[in-house]
Amino acid sequence: MPVRTYAEARVPRALRLALIALLWVAVVAACSEGSSPSGPPASTPTKAPGTAADGPAPQAAPTGGTSVPTPANVYAFDGANQLSPAVRGAKPLIYVPNSDSNTVDVIDPATFKVTNSFVVGRNPQHVVPSWDLSTLYVTNDLGNSLTPIDPATGTVKGPNIAVADPYNMYFTPDGRYAIVVAEALRRLDFYDPHTWQPRMRLPVDCAGVDHIDFAADNSFLVATCEFSGKLVKIDLRTLSVVGYLTVGGMPQDIKLDPRGEVLYVADMMSNGLHLVDPIRFQKIGFLPTGQGAHGLYPSRDAAVMYVSNRGEGSISLVDFATRQVRQKWQIPGGGSPDMGGVSADGSVLWLSGRYNSEVYAISTRDGSLLARIKVGPGPHGACVWPQPGRYSLGHTGILR
Repeated sequence: MPVRTYAEARVPRALRLALIALLWVAVVAACSEGSSPSGPPASTPTKAPGTAADGPAPQAAPTGGTSVPTPANVYAFDGANQLSPAVRGAKPLIYVPNSDSNTVDVIDPATFKVTNSFVVGRNPQHVVPSWDLSTLYVTNDLGNSLTPIDPATGTVKGPNIAVADPYNMYFTPDGRYAIVVAEALRRLDFYDPHTWQPRMRLPVDCAGVDHIDFAADNSFLVATCEFSGKLVKIDLRTLSVVGYLTVGGMPQDIKLDPRGEVLYVADMMSNGLHLVDPIRFQKIGFLPTGQGAHGLYPSRDAAVMYVSNRGEGSISLVDFATRQVRQKWQIPGGGSPDMGGVSADGSVLWLSGRYNSEVYAISTRDGSLLARIKVGPGPHGACVWPQPGRYSLGHTGILR
């Protein structure tokens, strides 16, 4: 199955981002597979009107802030069934945002059936666990809102929350800020995660800012910019841009290896993963995985990473120790595996089928397809809940 173009993949946002798409075409034609930081000087953060630039006092972080040594395994608290007391009351469910019908479908993982469906805001993209694991938020991109979900009941627990252009959302490791990825506005917007008042707006000079991961010591983040073939590095101590790195192609999801030594960047256009040294911020390699490489999910034992190859209906298993593809699983009959997560016990990989109005439940033991579940049109950032870990960094469930 061919990789879809920007316009095909995001029809509901086509008019709004037409200029960005044109810019992306021009940039991709000109860019090369560079391996050194590039781009203009760092952007200057802007203070949100009527708010304090430094925000409220930070919460106590379970990581101890940035003063603790770099861990040997950043996923040490994400092992099978290592559930926090904060999620003991959560129902085991799979939440699937359907971008083209403005709904969320809820799947019971025990029966592989849709048990509930509810309307959210316009163009929902991802279901994101809050930093304190108490709430799930649906990011309604064109609706300029978040829909809160109570994980104890699996239902909406309040009115939509107004935020600008929430394509994706993350949280700083200390829980101080929610980071709304305002893709069309080319900004990362820092909000108080309790009052949802804006604290800082950080412009970035790259089109299509999209996915994020964080350094092992929590001192910085790196975001992908899918329409400009670039990455942007942000210092979390100063909330400022450190620099840009051109990798080329169409970078998508991004994940740190367990030792914090390599960032893997999925590239839907180049059909594989860019390997980036996060400290030196340099590209150090490229690993082919499959057509339309898109989503990245570490296994519960942090031995491998599952790569969803959306354009060919397959899953590649990347060995963290060797940095090579260990195995590839093909979805029977094809499909378009996109975003999701791994079950709490590590036995099932759940992925939305972006172009097929379905969700896949895949055995992590042998790659067999356990279920193919019909959902609404345009399923995207599905969230498996609950998941192991002490706190959430956002997206569909990056926990540490």
